[in-house]
Amino acid sequence: MMARSAWAVFCKELVDALRDRRTLLTVFLSSVAMGPLVLVLISTLVSDIEKRADARELTAVGLDQAPTLRNYLLRQTYTLQVAPPDYEKQLRDSKLADPVLVVPADFENDLARGEVPVVEIISSSANQRAQSGVGRLGRLIAGFNREQGTLRLAVRGVAPSAMEVVEVDERDLANPASRAAQLTAMLPFFVLMAVLYGALNAALDTTAGERERGSLEPLLMNPAPRLALVIGKWGAVSVVGMLIAVLSSFSFLPGQWLLKSETLAAMFQYGLTEATAFLALLLPLAGALSALLMAIAIRCKSFKEAQANATVVVLGVSLLPMMTLLNQDGEKPWHLWVPALAQSTLMARVLKGEPINPWDLAVPAIGSALLAVVCLAYLARQFAKAAVR
Repeated sequence: MMARSAWAVFCKELVDALRDRRTLLTVFLSSVAMGPLVLVLISTLVSDIEKRADARELTAVGLDQAPTLRNYLLRQTYTLQVAPPDYEKQLRDSKLADPVLVVPADFENDLARGEVPVVEIISSSANQRAQSGVGRLGRLIAGFNREQGTLRLAVRGVAPSAMEVVEVDERDLANPASRAAQLTAMLPFFVLMAVLYGALNAALDTTAGERERGSLEPLLMNPAPRLALVIGKWGAVSVVGMLIAVLSSFSFLPGQWLLKSETLAAMFQYGLTEATAFLALLLPLAGALSALLMAIAIRCKSFKEAQANATVVVLGVSLLPMMTLLNQDGEKPWHLWVPALAQSTLMARVLKGEPINPWDLAVPAIGSALLAVVCLAYLARQFAKAAVR
């Protein structure tokens, strides 16, 4: 009896959810386009940085008065450009994409006398394009310093190695996938939000929307068990959310074809294995979020009121994954027990190419299941109260 009633409600609610084609089409298109769009934006940024690095252009003021420094920069195969007169204003307005090297007029005289000339690297921290070139320009000047120091030691008959007590050899332990994940760290956030918004409209419509239209009370007059009604409605909303999870996870597969940066395309490895791992994490969360949204909306008398109350869930889901980006102490064990935070943490592991054991998958699933059970029990109780009234 309960199974037949739940199935009948499920079919009815699923048809109603799919009937709103305009809203459903908007959600579907946004979830499908999310992966390619995000990857294109990230690859465009990386490609622009790579192009500016390959161009090897340097913008400076006063280099004509420093032939020694000018000669060194030309030997490094850099193309020298004169900064515009209003370079400071252009840097503040983000119209100039490179930092400016300012060389003083007495640079060559100070260098000949053995004094330390002072050069300036002008940039603006609000200008991200120019700020990204400050480190490269600083390393160039450091190389010039080393060359001049070596020449001075050689003239005096001192071995340059006498000034290098320790030799530093850097070794990066991160694999290519981990380095790519630094650029694609926001992808789990967009996937989570796609699943949330996919279930949002259906969850509000099947509870607060039916109450506002006056169709909820006639449904509760049926002899079907209240739990069957709850399970049927929740199942339909969960299916919509899970469908969005499938679309958003697999949208990254064709999205890789649009990568403009060859470096990022080589590092970013996302195939069927990664998409399946995303799905294993997102499907339980879709069910939990559907139940939570329905539990919040059942207390509301109108669809607009339910939308206003649901912003708490939207805010929570959007803020929790930020902990993985802002937390510098590493992953904590309790992270895997918090819905949305657990999925974001493990999806970041997937992008880094790190192994995920079965227990890591089980903990978020258990947490999502507990949240769904509590919310469904609350929904059944609210339905029983509404039927009594």
